[in-house]
Parts: sequence; C-alpha cells; structure tokens
Amino acid sequence: MNCIIIEDQPPAQRILKKYIQDIGSLNLVGTFGDAIQAMDFLQKETVDLMFLDINLPKLSGISFLKSLSNKPQVIFTTAFSEYALDGYELDVVDYLLKPFSFERFVKAVAKVKREAQPTVKPETQSKKEHFIKIGYEHVRIAFENIIYLAADGDYCEVFLEDKKYLSSEPMKKWLELLDEAIFHRIHKSYLVNIHRVNKISGNQVYLVNGSILPIGRTYREDFMDKFL
Repeated sequence: MNCIIIEDQPPAQRILKKYIQDIGSLNLVGTFGDAIQAMDFLQKETVDLMFLDINLPKLSGISFLKSLSNKPQVIFTTAFSEYALDGYELDVVDYLLKPFSFERFVKAVAKVKREAQPTVKPETQSKKEHFIKIGYEHVRIAFENIIYLAADGDYCEVFLEDKKYLSSEPMKKWLELLDEAIFHRIHKSYLVNIHRVNKISGNQVYLVNGSILPIGRTYREDFMDKFL
C-alpha cells in the first residue's frame, strides 16, 4: 500500500519512517510537514493510507481530512487523547496516541489491511475457467460456455452447447467453483447457467441447447426469486 506521513515534528517523522520501513507491505511515497503540502500532493497522486497528525500548523489534521472529497484510509497520530471521538466520527481506521510502540503500530496497519480486503467467495468470482481431467488429459472449460451441470453419483456431467464432459469432481465442488450469481441450483441434481435459460414453464426450465430440466420443490422459490 502506498502511504504518506503528515507530521510536523521531525522526531515523530523519523519513528514513522522506521516503522513503515519495517513493514514490507507499506511503501512510503511522501512526507509532509503540514496539511497544505499534502493537499497539493493528493491533487496529483492517489495513496491508500495516511498517517495524519492532528495538531499541524496552518491547517489541523481534522480540518484537512474534512476538506478531502476522496479520502484514503487514515490512521491518526497525536499526543492528545481528547481527539479520539473526532477520529471515530470521521471514520478513521485507528488512533495512535504518542508515544506508541511498533507493536501498536502493526495492529493499526493490520486493521487497514482487513478493511481494504475485498469480500470475495474463495475460488469463484476471480476464476473464469477450470480444467477437467479426461483420461490422461486435462481439458480447459470456460465457465461462460457451461449450459448446465448434472450430478451423477460422485461425478458430475458438464454440458456445453456441442458436447459434454464427465467430471470426477462432485456437484459440491462445482458449487464452490462457480459464481452463485450466474449458476443456480434448480434441483438436487441440476445446476443451470441463467444466461442459457430460454424460458421457465411450470416446474420446468428450457435451456438453449434444447434440454428441459425439472425444478425441484425445495429449490423453486429461491430460484424464481433470483431469476425473476
């Protein structure tokens, strides 16, 4: 993460620089003695995190933060505990009261990482294809080309427009792999790509390849809510 220091006291600047250097995930791109200098920098550059002192010359850290329209994540650094409430109201990540230890600094940075971490289901939305083992070969399957999947015991049949493959991975594994916003379970044995559905009639789903699949009673309400 690219970060900057806004601190008017050289000793405090040196401590922050040392702590940042000791954490490999942080990249210091600027150090400023007042908020006006930092404001000029932020008009040209984008950063992920600011270590911001509150008592600054010319413009306080709180006033400076309120003036920003596009705020990076912020960790306040100050010698005065009475500003803690201001930090909470401004939605800052953490509040470091000087003098603070390296351990306390690390805890604050860890909070930044947690807040910046995207909440994505493992192995789903970032993955767009999968290799299926066929005999001694592995065949690449693009998820967008899958029309539907049918459970077959501990195996799973994967249907494309012009062919089908027998996957040695069960339906449970495919449910983990595929994006649940696109692939919906309509039956204990069937998982369909909603982009490949032509129509729904009664308790049946008509797919683009001519297949007609039943909608299980257990799955009907949830499927209809999401699809329609």
